[in-house]
Amino acid sequence: MNTLTGKHIAVLKGGPGSERDVSLATAAGVSNALRSLGANVQDVDVRGPDFEVPHDAEIAFLTIHGTFGEDGQIQQILEERGIAYTGDGVEESRLAFDKILSKERFRAHGVATPESEVIRIGARPSMQVPLVIKVPRDGSTVGVYIVKRENEVDNALANAVKYDREFLVEKFIRGRELTIGILGDQALPILEIIPKGGFYDFANKYPFLNPSAGGGAQHVCPAHIPEEQTRAIQDLALRAHRSLGLKVYSRVDIILPEAGEPTVLEINTIPGMTEVSLLPEAAAAAGISYPQLCARIIELSKVARGSARA
Repeated sequence: MNTLTGKHIAVLKGGPGSERDVSLATAAGVSNALRSLGANVQDVDVRGPDFEVPHDAEIAFLTIHGTFGEDGQIQQILEERGIAYTGDGVEESRLAFDKILSKERFRAHGVATPESEVIRIGARPSMQVPLVIKVPRDGSTVGVYIVKRENEVDNALANAVKYDREFLVEKFIRGRELTIGILGDQALPILEIIPKGGFYDFANKYPFLNPSAGGGAQHVCPAHIPEEQTRAIQDLALRAHRSLGLKVYSRVDIILPEAGEPTVLEINTIPGMTEVSLLPEAAAAAGISYPQLCARIIELSKVARGSARA
């Protein structure tokens, strides 16, 4: 039964962060999907905190990735206004968006994650190369630098300081890049990402935004992984999701070394849902269509907050 027919839904898109163009692409897909289910959809282009949600909107579907969308800011504004929204709450979003805080929570809950340290501006890592320097509060691999030689450290830090004053430094682990979508208590089929070059950076994630860059990646879903190991990886992803208090949906990024156990890198609480995005692809492999995925996100959001709206 389609419960969205006639529902008034505002799709909040754009945002002021570095992933604005990706968000606009996600929003276009979500809006079309919701309309196909009979919902009355109004798009709201968000450029800052002074956005207006139509008074008749029963829920705001959040499609703003990264800063302002995933870090708890827009969730806080909507809660203060008494407006229902999709995805997880303020504190859970803040925690998941902060790579340093989420890593601390992973460790506290026994979730495998790479060895790391935190450094501030002016300091150098004590860890040996190869390593990864990450800006702790940004998304879509913005501010992520893989350092394989000692003479590359200074350049990576010089670029990182454009974004923040403290950084997460992780041991670089070579392995298969996996991502697992989570819908409530369901781990979707594992998707393996095989980048055309380098690692799965912004250009490889969203080649349609800059075709001349030659980005892109091959996706394999379900990944070719033995059944028992597949279940273990899905369980790890679910444990990571739950360790941050998440209840609605997310996408968990995991590295699987050639010799070693899988390890969690990070979690995205508003993952991309563009034409080339990973979550819809994994959902499709589980028999969940794009419109069904959008409807499921709304339903899970409603249940998570005990709301009868939408």
